[in-house]
Amino acid sequence: MKKITDIYKVDENSLIHAFQDACSDKEFKDYVYNLNIKEDILMKYTSSLEEAYNECKNCKKCKNIDNCLNKIRGYAYTPIFENNIITFSYDACDKLKKELKQNSYKDNVDLYEMPKEMASASFKEVYKDDKSRIPIIKYFKEFMDHYNDLEKPKGVYLTGSFGSGKTYLISCLFNEMAKKGIKSAAVYYPEFLVNLKGSFSRAKDSEDRSFEEKREYIKRIPLLLLDDIGAENTSNWSRDEVLGPILQYRMENHLPTFFTSNLTLDELEKSLSITSSGVDKVKARRIIERIKQLTVTLDLISKNRRS
Repeated sequence: MKKITDIYKVDENSLIHAFQDACSDKEFKDYVYNLNIKEDILMKYTSSLEEAYNECKNCKKCKNIDNCLNKIRGYAYTPIFENNIITFSYDACDKLKKELKQNSYKDNVDLYEMPKEMASASFKEVYKDDKSRIPIIKYFKEFMDHYNDLEKPKGVYLTGSFGSGKTYLISCLFNEMAKKGIKSAAVYYPEFLVNLKGSFSRAKDSEDRSFEEKREYIKRIPLLLLDDIGAENTSNWSRDEVLGPILQYRMENHLPTFFTSNLTLDELEKSLSITSSGVDKVKARRIIERIKQLTVTLDLISKNRRS
């Protein structure tokens, strides 16, 4: 029967041999000795150090984070020496840190039922072959330049043909403002109303306060886009209890508000006046007057970029 000391020596010898074999690779040897850790400690972690070395080597060769070869994209297995023990953690590489910094602005933009690509919308990607976009981009540049003025610039009621890029252009503006730390919300208005009505119905039967929370949030957000207004089924509730109070608050507090629509303001007024309860031109007119107070009207007539 082998003594415990003999077993320990066998295990220690195997650790030494495994470490020496690994160090036959000069680059690995240079890597571990540059850690400035004693050899008798290093040899206890040979396999983990080899993994860390391989991931470090991948990072040196990496040209693009999308082609990362490590187990976890953008992270490298890294040794940490403390209290005579080596532990290992996954640390973000420089390329991932740069990417996270570049995309951190996205936390300032909330998208409600909006296409995901709007989170990455950029003026650099806007079609340059369409002169109809020039007045809009010019206004947006002036908006960015003067946003911090005592009197904030107005938002935009952007009307025009289907698929012309109205929503994308405003998303570009919101993303640029987000990089300056300005929070915004882009809301696909017809679907938002459906969800809002659902939370309102639940609130009647429970303590669900999500209806008030959602309405208050978009009412107070520094920048707001109501996308595709006029495409919803107008009701007294949506017009008088949702849209009206939101616009009134934003008008009184000079909060820039943006709209996209396939309807002109005259067409929108007609749409808002008709509900299942009948026709109410006065209340529809009030909504339009608030929109006019909040915005300048710009047109975008262009070919359908979605087709």
